[in-house]
Parts: sequence; structure tokens; C-alpha cells
Amino acid sequence: MNNESKTSREMAVLPTSRIIGLGAMGWISMLGIDFFLHASLLAKLYAQPSPFLLPPEDAFRLIPIGYLSFLLLDVLILWLIIKLEITGWQRGLSFGLTIGGLIWGAMALGLLSISTASPSLMLGWFAGQSVELGVAGAVIGSGLSGTSLRKILVRVIVLILVLVVATIIMQNTGFIAKVYFTDRI
Repeated sequence: MNNESKTSREMAVLPTSRIIGLGAMGWISMLGIDFFLHASLLAKLYAQPSPFLLPPEDAFRLIPIGYLSFLLLDVLILWLIIKLEITGWQRGLSFGLTIGGLIWGAMALGLLSISTASPSLMLGWFAGQSVELGVAGAVIGSGLSGTSLRKILVRVIVLILVLVVATIIMQNTGFIAKVYFTDRI
């Protein structure tokens, strides 16, 4: 039996609980990266007045809707990775980055063509959301290659903890504002 047909058979009999677990961990990893991205790297862009963005208080209140949109993207990437029989964290990461780049690249260009969104914000969204889908792809691909769900969960928790700590440090030291942003953005 060749490797390809074995993979096809293994993918065909994936337990529903494993699929749901991988999807949940992919989504949670996306949320951790999103928190880091928006609460640190892009935070100054949200603080500037913009006719494109809601006031920060309103946007903060609506975060759950944004996180549901990531759930839909997570379901899409999970479905595609299973259908295309992509296994391994490297292949999952590559696939996720590609899909993320295509989706968010198209969205950023589209928004730039019809809105007052700043190019800096669109570039940040493009890069950040592409990485989010890449990491979700790595999580899902790893799980489809046979890595235990417990091992993946530990890695996702460690990733989120590192990102939360990094965000808190960056917010409290002003590091991001001092090093990466100027008043010209």
C-alpha cells in the first residue's frame, strides 16, 4: 500500500472529536495572535482618529463578532486541509500562510479601493491575519499527522501565554510606539 492511499484512508476515518479539537485549537491560536497583533503591534493605529474605524469603545464591545469571523476562517482552513490531505505542521503552516495571504490580500486591496482605511492598517491586517491562518494551519496539519491533541494543546497554551506576556510588556514599556511608529503614520 502506498503512502498516498494510506493517508486518504486515515483522513476518511478521522474521529469527529479529533476534528473538533483541532478546529478549536486552531481558532484559539488565531485569537492569541490576534490579541498580540492588535493590542501591541497595531495599537497606535487604532488610537488615531479615523473615519474608517469605530471609536475604540465601540470596537472593543464588538470584538466577539470579529472572533466569530475567525471561527469561520478556521472552519474553512480545517475543511480545506482535510480535503487536500495536508499533514504536518510545516505543510499546514505553508498552506495557511498562502490561504491567509490570498484572502487578506484581496480584502486589504478591496478596502483600500473603497474606503478611508490607511495603507498602514491594511498592511498590518494583511500580514497579521495571514500569520493567524498560517499558525492555525500548522496546528491543524500537526494534528492530522498524528501528533497528540494534548501535545498540541500544550503548545497552543504556551504560545498564547508568551503572546499575552509580550503584549503586556510592550504596552507597559511603550516599546512598540517608540521603536516602530512615528507620528507620520
